[in-house]
Amino acid sequence: MFKIVEKFKYTILLPVVIILIAAIMLGVHGGFEQDVEFLGGMTMYVDMGSEVNLDELANFVESNTPENINPVVQRSEGTQVSIKTNPIETEVREQLQAALLEKYGLTEEAILQVDNISPTVGGELKRQALMASLIAAVLMLVYITIRFEMRTGIAAVVCLIHDIIIMIAVYAIFQIPINSNFIAAILTIIGYSINNTIVVFDRIRENYGKNKRASFAEVANMSIKQTLKRSFNTTITTLLPVLMLFIFGVTSIRQFTIPLMVGLLAGTYSSVLMAGPIWVALKNLQVKRKQKKATR
Repeated sequence: MFKIVEKFKYTILLPVVIILIAAIMLGVHGGFEQDVEFLGGMTMYVDMGSEVNLDELANFVESNTPENINPVVQRSEGTQVSIKTNPIETEVREQLQAALLEKYGLTEEAILQVDNISPTVGGELKRQALMASLIAAVLMLVYITIRFEMRTGIAAVVCLIHDIIIMIAVYAIFQIPINSNFIAAILTIIGYSINNTIVVFDRIRENYGKNKRASFAEVANMSIKQTLKRSFNTTITTLLPVLMLFIFGVTSIRQFTIPLMVGLLAGTYSSVLMAGPIWVALKNLQVKRKQKKATR
């Protein structure tokens, strides 16, 4: 017998374990790893002209900058690299540029771009990202409430919150720098996940309308079973091109695909294994409240 609702107490364990591990890792590392876009700092894009050893380049940058600059050197595209540091003075940056050009025999044109982001701008980016996520969740709740009902909307938003928390947890566990790619991925997953969830709820509404004598759990189990193949097929066909981008893409693309892949898996998990059981719990609670009012 297909009993997703009855097994909810087991399926909820995996997200709980992931979140607990993330909390421990946050305590160990003292918080999230944040990119210069949020913390503030400098990003320099340099065309090295040929392949270089990134570790060697990182050591060279570190030796030509003050302490606590924490340089991060990544391959960008082809022979191009990006050098990210904490905020540095203009004089220090110019000395670093001159040292790079001399060390690797480059011309001025090799310095493709230099971006400086102040901590204030980074803080503003975080506030805007949080606001965008909150607005998206509220609009989803309003839309689903109009299309279905309030309890369905609440269940859908709980699933969205689950997906976002799991994405954040993975970043905390593996200490992946959080940047604008992460925020873009969150907003993308919110749209993708809600689509999967709506498919399940649409089938729940259809089945409940046909057989109102069935229990909420029976309706949910039946609906999840009917949409299971569609959910998995959609996830696989979406995940494959994202995986290809991760394998063959440049560093900036890979940073965007990591949260996308995590979000796709988390969204499928919540849509299939969590949305129905949460809806059932809310509907049962509604019935109990009505019964209490009737007995008064």
